[in-house]
Amino acid sequence: MSVKLIAVDMDGSFLSDAKTYNRARFLAQYARMKAQGIRFVVASGNQYYQLISFFPEIAHEIAFVAENGGWVVDAGEDVFNGELSKEHFLTVATLLNDVPGIEIIACGKNSAYTLKTYNDLFKEIAAKYYHRLESVSSFDNLNDIFFKFGLNVSDDEIPRIQALLHEKLGDIMVPVTTGHGSIDLIIPGVHKANGLRILQARWGIEDSEVVAFGDSGNDVEMLRQAGFGFAMANARPHIKAVARYEAPNNNDEGVLDVIDMVLEGKAPFN
Repeated sequence: MSVKLIAVDMDGSFLSDAKTYNRARFLAQYARMKAQGIRFVVASGNQYYQLISFFPEIAHEIAFVAENGGWVVDAGEDVFNGELSKEHFLTVATLLNDVPGIEIIACGKNSAYTLKTYNDLFKEIAAKYYHRLESVSSFDNLNDIFFKFGLNVSDDEIPRIQALLHEKLGDIMVPVTTGHGSIDLIIPGVHKANGLRILQARWGIEDSEVVAFGDSGNDVEMLRQAGFGFAMANARPHIKAVARYEAPNNNDEGVLDVIDMVLEGKAPFN
């Protein structure tokens, strides 16, 4: 069966560690994708406003599964907004404020929000992932649609904090690792695979016709769901274990190499 959709995670997958990609090579591939009727989807934990900045030439015509599936946009049209209830938002924000060793970003549709008390270095790093970021005195009384929380955690503390949040939050939110020193708290069932499922239903595309790339815990559902799930060579073993295939390293244009295989009908796409 032919491939009809290619979905890419960004950090650690489509992007190099320097947060770049071979733009000329990809745009040439994208023209061929369009000619072959293949949809291109960006599926990332990052903010929509940040993601569109990577694709200025084509952002108006491709689809985005942003905020780990919390916000789905197709050719500039809102398709889905996952929304955390105000009650759950305040419950989670209150709990997080009591956990030492983390810095919090509340991820809303209009903007992301972080606390004024955090240091400038953290805010500078956060601004690279959240092009709309406001500093606030507290998370009380914010008027927005909230998709998720992003948590900055030191790498060695991630397993402990993730386990703690699993225990404390119950079914309200699910902590997933994102692969760059952080944990995202997502609404249960509102993940990248769900976002892709919504787009697939919209376009009439089966799982068996989907190629997906990822490297982290927030990619697991997507890699399992796709007929051609590719874990990056730089992914950890437990991520590779859920994917049927492996792509070369993100710093070696691994995603683009596999896209060439799709376009040329090479194995396993023949």
